[in-house]
Amino acid sequence: MATRTQNRSSARSSSGSQSRSAFSWSDNAGPIIAAAIGGAALGFAANYGRKALMQGMEAAVGEWDEILATEHDMALAVFDKMLATDETQTFKRKMLLMKLTHALDKHAHQEEMVVYPALREANEAVSADQLEGEHGYIKTFIYDLNKMGPDSPTWLEKVREFRELVSRHAHMEEEEVFPAFKKGMTDEQNARVTSLVNRDGFRMA
Repeated sequence: MATRTQNRSSARSSSGSQSRSAFSWSDNAGPIIAAAIGGAALGFAANYGRKALMQGMEAAVGEWDEILATEHDMALAVFDKMLATDETQTFKRKMLLMKLTHALDKHAHQEEMVVYPALREANEAVSADQLEGEHGYIKTFIYDLNKMGPDSPTWLEKVREFRELVSRHAHMEEEEVFPAFKKGMTDEQNARVTSLVNRDGFRMA
């Protein structure tokens, strides 16, 4: 009996290095885990670098109102590329709409989280509410374009209407609301709004 017990104990001891839990890592897993972590770190660094580059380019154009005006121009340029397509270029239309959606979403976030609240603090709530309300119509246009599909015969007509709305919205901000608002700001307030616009733009880039 003692011999059988010793044999069982010896067998367990000799096979212990081979029997592993199904959830344990093998001896060769170290390099794989390191590669996965390294790949994730590289991906994070690349995304961070892309954000820094994108927002850095916008920040280089000047102060908050100039940054937002540049974003208006960029969005209108995407609209023009969309209007230059035909019904056979469905993939290109989809890609351009995705690009436009991201650009407008980022832009709206900067305005709704920074500029419009600042306008309300400066007793310009009427203008802030009107401009923010127009953002709702912009989102509706994006929804409609996605719903109808890029091969719809009325797709270009909807894009043209959409561009007109964004163009009017941008004109009101650039020519009326923002200049009057900026005129009453101190240098410190102007710098603060510029910093916050850049911060939120980086997050959404």
